Amino acid sequence: MAVDVKWNFRCLVAGLVVALAGGSAVAQPLPKTPLQVVGSISNLAQYREFEVPFWTRTLAQKSGGAVTAEIKAFNEMGLKGPEVLRLMGQGAIQAGAALIPYLAADDPANEMLDLAGLLPDLATARKVTEALRPFYTQLYREKFGVELLGLGTYPAQVLYCNGSIASLAELKGKKVRAAGRSQSELIQALGGTPVTLPFGEVVPALQNRAVDCAITGTLSGNVSKWHEVTTHLFALPLSWGAIGYAVNSKAWNGFDPRVRQLIQTEMQELERSLWGAAQEFTEQGYECNAGTAQCRLGQKGRMTVVAPSAADLALLKKVLAEVTLPKWAERCSAACVNTYQNAVAPLVGVALRK
Repeated sequence: MAVDVKWNFRCLVAGLVVALAGGSAVAQPLPKTPLQVVGSISNLAQYREFEVPFWTRTLAQKSGGAVTAEIKAFNEMGLKGPEVLRLMGQGAIQAGAALIPYLAADDPANEMLDLAGLLPDLATARKVTEALRPFYTQLYREKFGVELLGLGTYPAQVLYCNGSIASLAELKGKKVRAAGRSQSELIQALGGTPVTLPFGEVVPALQNRAVDCAITGTLSGNVSKWHEVTTHLFALPLSWGAIGYAVNSKAWNGFDPRVRQLIQTEMQELERSLWGAAQEFTEQGYECNAGTAQCRLGQKGRMTVVAPSAADLALLKKVLAEVTLPKWAERCSAACVNTYQNAVAPLVGVALRK
């Protein structure tokens, strides 16, 4: 059989052209994508050690310099926190971190992820977060106009008190700074008086005894010098302080698909880092506030760290089942309540009574 040398040569050249074109397409640089980002609380490790490097260094490195970002914490911008998600949905903020406990007024469903008294340990918090991820992805997209990128957490949120406290029952009659409606209802159910204060105003309030106790993360409070104005730390996680990372939906949909994929992939790594650090930060908060030799990440204090008793754990669960959970269910939608019953109750062992 005769061989058409010219035809074979033309096919070979055509194949090389196609292959080179394909290789060129794969190697195409990502489009320049500048981001304006609002971060969480500026003086805490989540912002300094995780968020800032993620937005300003990791994405730039992984994208070959195409994805760049400027970031500023919401408290440095004069914002108090609850308005961040709304501003993000409106497009006034392109992307950033929203402290989910602050968002109860926008939708009670935001409380479900970290209802006060619901999550006794970090492992349970992680399981509940994963179970609720699809619910929050849909809620934030449809109601707030943002795309949920990731869910992180602060360390265990515990009580700092400027006087002796030996049990949870001793909150009765005390004024307690609480963050969010859920924490406020828990304090009230325990006989205390909840007080709403921005994070930056808590130290003087404790110092002047405008409040007797305040709730925040074990290490967060330490690096913010709460240990200098309090004497006792009650080592019972009342909540964790969930953080949602999101981006305006219109902006997100306008990004190159490869940019979206890059951000999503790297956000998974950020999540893992945040959850991995949460346990270490929790323990370091206890060690540093007590001033032990194991303190590495904070400032050595001289606080008395009080371990909760079985009676404290039983009281917390009782108040959750009888007061805080039913109150929350009354203000949340039927779909929200059904999600709790189906996704959360089996993980925490506390269902809403019908």
